[in-house]
Amino acid sequence: MEKDILLVPWDFTEVAEAALQHALIVAKKLNNQITLIHVVKSLKKDDEALAELNKDIEKFSAKYGEKLVPLVLEGNLFNVISDYASENDVSMVIMGTHGIKGMQKFTGSYALKVIVGSKIPFIVIQDPPTKKDTFKDIVFPLDYRSEAKQKLQWALFLVKYFGVKINIIIPTIKDKSLNAKLMGNVHFAEKILDKYDCVYELNKIEGSNSAEESIAFAQKVDADMILIMTTKGIGLTDYVLGAQEQYIIANNAKIPVMVVNPRTDLSRYGTFSATGG
Repeated sequence: MEKDILLVPWDFTEVAEAALQHALIVAKKLNNQITLIHVVKSLKKDDEALAELNKDIEKFSAKYGEKLVPLVLEGNLFNVISDYASENDVSMVIMGTHGIKGMQKFTGSYALKVIVGSKIPFIVIQDPPTKKDTFKDIVFPLDYRSEAKQKLQWALFLVKYFGVKINIIIPTIKDKSLNAKLMGNVHFAEKILDKYDCVYELNKIEGSNSAEESIAFAQKVDADMILIMTTKGIGLTDYVLGAQEQYIIANNAKIPVMVVNPRTDLSRYGTFSATGG
């Protein structure tokens, strides 16, 4: 039986190697194969790119003592990675970003464009891991959207494989109707997390900018990851004006961010359900 794949987008930079280091941590827990994927605009550059990629495969396989698999595909960067991940046995994509500023391939907004629409979760990183073998604390911003319950499944996934503590962030919402929906999601989360004996903490925050508050709290508790869900129906305007997701993804604290889209597939793990049943 073939192993599921951890996909690492590869642009021959130090940030890509940092993503590989995070992938190695995850692969040990999930027993996954790690594939380094490089996207070219034209197949004319395929042989040259594969030769360069194979050099890195040989170098880093020896360095980390792990078999790595090369993959070069032609197409648009914003589509190829998520399409390949969705059509093959890919558990998740672990991708480096160079931050929100600059002209590099994976800036914050570029990273968000690659992620949106994927059925597979992404872990986006900026630096090498601070811990060698696991994740301990995750920050879980919660809001009033009904699809926020789906994100809970991935928190449970992280509990199962890494034994993380879940730090739930509850924003202050003045609108009574929206606040009622938020508290409904809070109670639902408590019910599910209690059912699976998860270690968690509820943290009420003040302020209207949940992205900034989540990052600040993650710094405060020295969190290993922030778990967010993209906005349903996110569009071009959001990329131009700046969706809050991209600021969390490319946060100045350089904390890894797990990003899932509404209706992200979790069927391969089949252990937890966020239905309460």
